[in-house]
Parts: sequence; structure tokens; C-alpha cells
Amino acid sequence: MVRGKLEVLLVSAKGLDDSDFFNSMDPYVILTCRSHEQKSTVASGAGSEPEWNETFFFAVSGDAPELRVKIMDSDALSADDLVGEACIPLEAVLQEGSLPPAVHRVVKDEEYRGEIKIALTFTPGRHDLTAILSSAGKRGGGELRRLESVHL
Repeated sequence: MVRGKLEVLLVSAKGLDDSDFFNSMDPYVILTCRSHEQKSTVASGAGSEPEWNETFFFAVSGDAPELRVKIMDSDALSADDLVGEACIPLEAVLQEGSLPPAVHRVVKDEEYRGEIKIALTFTPGRHDLTAILSSAGKRGGGELRRLESVHL
């Protein structure tokens, strides 16, 4: 079972489909990992090229197959509009530990609506480190000592 902390660096977006006709779009992002949801600040007036450079943390326990990223346009006088969304599989970051900033396609109704750049880092919890150290110990003491010095 996977346990640990998922760090999400929300960097920027570009080429977003700007649905505001009179003003620049005011985008923000809703990040969802399983049932946990977090919201970025609104990039007021940023239009289709917002930058956030914000970091979010999610506790991961059990199976967390994906990070859902919804880009919204904040509207003062009406309901906020969905610009589009991206689903980022977490399998690679759970295995590798970190993924550098990467571009993900934003879609709405199966149509391309722009790109969003996100970096991911996974830090295993104590339970996972014990499993890793146990596994390394079975392969040889040298690897075990090296892992202990890095992770404990």
C-alpha cells in the first residue's frame, strides 16, 4: 500500500481557450487527488497565459491513480466557467519519486483547450520506507546501508 506526501507544483498554463469577450480571463485551478480538493489563487487578468508557481500537498494513502486538474475562469457576476481539465496519472511519480515540470493537455468535451505545466514529487511515508529498506536488505547489506543513510 502506498503512503506518503504528494507535492504538486502548479507552474503555469498557456494557450488556454479564453471565453471572456470583454475582459481577460481570470483563471484558477482546482486540484483533486481522490476526494481531497485544493484551489489555487485566481490569476486575475492573466488571460490565456497564467502563471501561478504555487505548491500544494496531498496525503496519499492507498491507491491514488490520478491527479485531476480543472482550470476555471473566475467570473464576478455569474457562475465560474470550466476552461478545461487534465488527468495526470500518478503511477510514474509514485515509482520514481519526482517528475520535473511537464506539460499536460487541457481538454473540454474531448477538444484541446491549451496546456498546463505541473511538477510532481512523492515522498514515501515511514511505512513505505520500511518496506523499501526490507526489500533492499534482502538484496544485500550495502544497498540497505545506503538507503538508511539517505532516507532515515
